[in-house]
Amino acid sequence: MLTPSMIAGMYLLITGFEGRFLKAPVFAIAYDEILENDRFFKIVETDISNTAIGVFFIIGALLVGFSKEKNEDEFIAEMRLNALLWAVLLNYSLLLFAFVFIYGSFFLNVMIYNMFTVLIIFIGRFNYLLYRNNQSLTDEK
Repeated sequence: MLTPSMIAGMYLLITGFEGRFLKAPVFAIAYDEILENDRFFKIVETDISNTAIGVFFIIGALLVGFSKEKNEDEFIAEMRLNALLWAVLLNYSLLLFAFVFIYGSFFLNVMIYNMFTVLIIFIGRFNYLLYRNNQSLTDEK
């Protein structure tokens, strides 16, 4: 689920988010369209490709990041917690940098990507820690 959504997300990124392949009526709690007075709690016809890809990415990343390892123990749980802490600190450091140095409509793009960076950094850091731990175990043998 994670890999196909990453590929589709990259496609949308390259094409400027012009997927336009999944139009559907959806229930919107809040909807902002020019010349529309009725903005809350309505059914709207919209392209849901960004929404579908985002939902699949988040679910896939949560499944990858928080699935139990074959030998799940306290040490793995501590590594998982360390990776999560590291990901949150790095993510918010990057976000602080963006608040100070990035303005205009590009900042909106930064905020969109920021929804996914905690999970991406966490998965990368956790797998790096697992790899480094496995390497140290094989070096001891």
